[in-house]
Amino acid sequence: MSRHYDVAAVRSQFPVTERLLYLDSAHQTPLATSVREALLGFYREGSEMAGPKPVWLDRVEQVRARVAKLLNAAPAEIAFTKNTSEGMNIAANALPLAAGDNVLLVEGDHPNNAYAFLNLRRKGVEVRFVPMTGETARAEMFAPHIDARTRAISLSHVTFHAGHRFDIDGIGAFCAQSGLYFVIDAMQSIGVVPLDTATSGASLIGAGCHKGLLVPQGLGILYCRQGLDELQPAYLAMSSLAHPPGDYIARADNMTPKAEAGRFEIGNLNLPDIHALDASLTLIESVGVSAIEAHLYDLGDHLIGRMDDLGIGLVGPRDRADRSPHIYVLDLPADEWADYLASRNVRVSPERDGIRVSFGLFNIAEDVDQFARILAERGALPARAGAAA
Repeated sequence: MSRHYDVAAVRSQFPVTERLLYLDSAHQTPLATSVREALLGFYREGSEMAGPKPVWLDRVEQVRARVAKLLNAAPAEIAFTKNTSEGMNIAANALPLAAGDNVLLVEGDHPNNAYAFLNLRRKGVEVRFVPMTGETARAEMFAPHIDARTRAISLSHVTFHAGHRFDIDGIGAFCAQSGLYFVIDAMQSIGVVPLDTATSGASLIGAGCHKGLLVPQGLGILYCRQGLDELQPAYLAMSSLAHPPGDYIARADNMTPKAEAGRFEIGNLNLPDIHALDASLTLIESVGVSAIEAHLYDLGDHLIGRMDDLGIGLVGPRDRADRSPHIYVLDLPADEWADYLASRNVRVSPERDGIRVSFGLFNIAEDVDQFARILAERGALPARAGAAA
C-alpha cells in the first residue's frame, strides 16, 4: 500500500501487471481499462452513428481545458500535436531566429530536441551544446555560453537516459532576465512530475501523451505562452486561421493565424487519442500528480536500497533534488542482461549506460523486490557490480 494513494485500486486498472513485471513506463505506459473503454466508446460512436463530429469537436475543447488545468495554463495556450518531436519542430521553426543567431541545448539531451534546432543550421542558426557540469542542469551552467546573438535555451524537464531532473524554474527565471525564449521538452515529466507553466517561465512546452499521460502513441501537446504573437507557424491550414473562410475558398488577404496556440494546429486532430486522454486525465486527477510523484520517489528510494544491497550502481543522480521520481538506469550492461530479463517476463529498456527501470503510477514496492530477486537469481552479477553481490 502506498502512503500517498490507493495504489491497489489504480493497479487493478492495468491488466499488464498480471502478466509482466512492467518497469518500462518511460518507454510506453500500458493502457488502463478506463482508457481502453474510452477508445472503444469512440469507435462505437463512429460505427453506429458514422461519426458525430460536432460532438467530438466539442469534447476536444473540453479536453483542451482539462490539459490547461493540469499545467496551470489557459485553454487558449494549448494546442494538440502528434508527438513531442512535432512539438519541438513547431517550436524551433516558430522562434524568430535569423542567420547568426544561436540556441543553447544540453549535450546528450534527447536527440529529437536537438534535431529540431540542428535543422535550422541550413538557415544559418548556430546550435551550441552545453556540457553537464553536475548532476542537473542549472541556470549558471548556461551563462558562460551566452553572447549577444543567443536567442533561446531548449532542454528536457526530465532526461530519458538517466533520469536527471533539470531546474526548469531557475532556468526559466534566467531566460526571462536575459531576454531569451525558453523551450521545454516535457515528454518524461508530464503526468508524473508537477509542471506549472507560470513558475517555469516557459515560452513553449512540447510533450507526447503516451507515457505519463497514459494514452496510445500519436497524440501530443504544445503549450505556447500567451502574448508571444511573434511566434508564427511554419505551416498554415484553415484550422490555423483566425477567420477560416466559410465558403472554403482560400484568399491571400485572409491568412492571419489565430492569436492562440491553435495557430499551430494543422487539420484534423487525433480524435480517438483525445477521447483516451479525457479518460486518463480522470484517472490522473483522481490520484493527483503530486501524489504520483511522491509514490514514485518512494519506489525509487526502495530500488536504490535494493540495488545497493546487490552492489549494482546507479548511472544517474541519487539525490531526490536532482533525480526524477520514476527513471533509474542501473549499471548493468544491456547486452548481458536484456535477454535474460525478457525471458523472466520483465519489461525494461536498454539505455546508453545500462538497463533503465522506469515506474508508473501502478507499480508497487513488491515489484522492486521481485525485480531484485530476479537479478540475484541469474547466478552471477557482472564484476562491476562489486563484491557485495
